[in-house]
Amino acid sequence: MHELIQAQISTDFFQHRFPNDGQRFVAWYLRNILFRDMNETLDDITDGADDKQIDAIIVDDDKSLIRIVQGKFIQGGSVDAEPLREVFSSWLQIKDLARLQNVANQKLARKLPELAAALEEDYEVSFELLTTGMLTEAAQHDLLAFQEELAKLSENEAFDATIHVIDAEELRRRYDYAIEADNPSINYKLSLAGVKHMYHEITGTPVLIAALPLKECVKLPGIKDGTLFQKNVRQSLGSSNSVNKGIRSSILGDKRSDFFFFHNGVTALCNKMSLEGGTLSLWGLSIVNGCQSLNTILSCSETVKKVDDAFILFRFYEIPQRDRADKISIFTNSQSAVKARDLRSNDKRVLSIKKAYELRYPAGYFITKRGETAPADKNKSHVVELSSFAKNLVAWQTLRPNLSYGETKIFDKYFETLFRNKDCPPESVFALNTWMNEVQATWVPDNPLSLNETLLAMKAFAPYHHLYAVAMIFAISSNQSDRVPNPFKALELAQHSNMVEEVVRIAGTCLNMALEAAANEPQPANRVFSPQNWVKSKACLAGINGAVRNYLNMLRGFPGGAEMKKRVDTATVLPADAFEYRLSAD
Repeated sequence: MHELIQAQISTDFFQHRFPNDGQRFVAWYLRNILFRDMNETLDDITDGADDKQIDAIIVDDDKSLIRIVQGKFIQGGSVDAEPLREVFSSWLQIKDLARLQNVANQKLARKLPELAAALEEDYEVSFELLTTGMLTEAAQHDLLAFQEELAKLSENEAFDATIHVIDAEELRRRYDYAIEADNPSINYKLSLAGVKHMYHEITGTPVLIAALPLKECVKLPGIKDGTLFQKNVRQSLGSSNSVNKGIRSSILGDKRSDFFFFHNGVTALCNKMSLEGGTLSLWGLSIVNGCQSLNTILSCSETVKKVDDAFILFRFYEIPQRDRADKISIFTNSQSAVKARDLRSNDKRVLSIKKAYELRYPAGYFITKRGETAPADKNKSHVVELSSFAKNLVAWQTLRPNLSYGETKIFDKYFETLFRNKDCPPESVFALNTWMNEVQATWVPDNPLSLNETLLAMKAFAPYHHLYAVAMIFAISSNQSDRVPNPFKALELAQHSNMVEEVVRIAGTCLNMALEAAANEPQPANRVFSPQNWVKSKACLAGINGAVRNYLNMLRGFPGGAEMKKRVDTATVLPADAFEYRLSAD
């Protein structure tokens, strides 16, 4: 694995952007395994003098997960306990973020406000030690001790944390699966040698029931990155979840031999399975019930690897039919609450919007369930996904793009405000989707708008500020800056003038100007400007509004500006009745 990585980090991308192989190794992991793009990778890396044993910080808002990464790029050989102590030290450091920001390097200090905001939202923390070597036996004992100690400390701390060692073997496994990212179907061969199991067919469906050792569970691919749970109605709820705490306590306690009896079991679906000898071959493997359990078991990996008396019930079903698989996923997860977004997927207001949209736009499709795909005969540009639509609504109708990243709050706190039938006519659904498609078309690697690299590193939420800027161009041009333009009427006007792309370009330029202006403002003593925190605060809204006003006012002064200003006004000035008061989300 070391040779493969060494060859890949010898390319220009890594050589020109990172000063040493240690940083290049971590960047390689972010790019190839976590699928961070070039700008996100550059922003995530914190390695260097005074990095305080933190080589990278990745805040994943979609998964409510913080990854704190430490890398050790060595050629073969063994890794002792020293890197583990560095990882544990980083956990102690982030317990006092104020002190850490005062002693950290600039790159790390700039990431800490974003980290603090994520901790306030109860994000799960995953400490990851990357190494191309293998842990010594002594280091494995230390890892076990650290995992147990971290579990105990987390019970009484403000946040829960887990620690994982991603060694050469695990790196190879993750890399192999990453290669197939465009075809995320998981194929796996499970050894049942010595495992109690029963194979049968029920109404023509192959079924295998097994009492699987916990140590076999940690070998299953796709647990940490969530690809194993694609057909599940939810991903990991984090180690702070009360059920997961109970599972972890059972594993680490002296009653682990009773784990089989305490646990309801795991339901796994596959497109096809074959039992030959002692090997179960699975194609298209997905866990539809057991996501929380498997993530928790993985967090206690060093404990379960060493025990032979802890088992969990596994049910493997061969279910190639997608609709049947969806029903199994829903019904097997009814014993505990799922995410607010998933609970809302069958809400009558959502279904009403879906029906109205698909009647109005027969070539379109409104996806309500996570993991659902549109039929092949639908127009891809007219396909709307519930979560993305809700985030677009927040950015446009409430004029609060800084809240668009928080899916949980959107479908819990703000749902009643956003999803009122009269506020979601199919034309608005179509227009918001079209505007966002135009925005997203500019957030691509070749960067046609020359957006600031810091903005590109925040593409999980900054595009919603871009969409907000589009709305404000219509509002400010029409002298209605405190109100919300009708998205469909705005789209119609811009299309009629053949100015949709130009409006999106101006909005991107204004967002760029607002960020750069904020970054150049003087900061209080011992404070570092954090683009991630700025983009999630109300302060950014005033900055974007000011940038839009300045751009429109200065347009006449540009060469050919008078004609351009006339074209912009023609495409963006709407009558007063095309505006309404914003929905309140704060």
